[in-house]
Amino acid sequence: MNRSEVDSFPPEVAHKLKTYVYRLIDPRNGETFYVGKGKGNRVFSHIHVEQSLEGDDPDNKVKRIREIRLAGFEVAHVIHRHGMDDKTAFEVESALIDAYPGLTNIVGGAGSNDYGVMHAREIIRRYCAEPAVFHHKVLLISVNRSATETSLYEATRYAWKLKKSKAEQAEAVLATRQGEIIGAFIAHRWLDATAENFPGRDTIPGRFGFEGEDAPEDIKKLYLGRRVPDTYRKAGAANPVKYTW
Repeated sequence: MNRSEVDSFPPEVAHKLKTYVYRLIDPRNGETFYVGKGKGNRVFSHIHVEQSLEGDDPDNKVKRIREIRLAGFEVAHVIHRHGMDDKTAFEVESALIDAYPGLTNIVGGAGSNDYGVMHAREIIRRYCAEPAVFHHKVLLISVNRSATETSLYEATRYAWKLKKSKAEQAEAVLATRQGEIIGAFIAHRWLDATAENFPGRDTIPGRFGFEGEDAPEDIKKLYLGRRVPDTYRKAGAANPVKYTW
C-alpha cells in the first residue's frame, strides 16, 4: 500500500472488521476531534462529506476537516476497537466520547446522561441520595452538557424537542444532572425556539423553550438533591426530556 491518503477499506477488510468504533484525529496537534461507530467504510464518510459539501455553513466536524486539508494535512483515521456487535460498540463509543472532552460530536454517547464520567464523590452522592417521589406533574430535563456553559435556568429552559401541549401540563420543570435533581422551575409559557422569542439564542426549528422562574421553596424542598427514580432512567436513552405523568 502506498503512502497516499487511505479513504476506503478493501472489501475483504471491511467484512472482517464487523462493527467498530473509530476516532478522527487532527495531525497538527494529535487531538481527537470526533468519535463514532460504524461498519464498512463509515470511518471515511466524513472526509467525503467535506469534499462534496458546498456552502459556507458546515458543522464543526466538517469545519475541522476542512481546516486540516487546507493546511496541507490529512485526517488520521484510527479504528479504536473492532469485531464487536452493535450493543458492545455503543458502550465503547460512549466511554470514548466521555474520555475526550471538546469533541465535535453533536450528540453525547448513548447513556452518557446517566452513566457517564463522574468523580467518586459524585457516584456516592448520586447512589446514596433518596429517590424523588413526584407529587406533581413534573417535566425532567437533563442539562448535563449545557449547565456548565450558562446559568442553570438558561440551560434548563432552551431548547427541547417535546410535545408542547403536554409540556404545558407540567406543574414544575426539574433540571437533572447525571440522575440528580439540581434545579426546579415553573414554566409560565412555552414558545417556539426562535431568536425572536428568545433574544440572543439561535433559532432551532421544531424545538421549544419556556419563560418562567424559580419554583417555590416547598417544591424545591421536595425534589432538590433527590435522585431520579430508576423508572425514569432507561440505560442508553438519548432523549434528555422525560415526563412523570
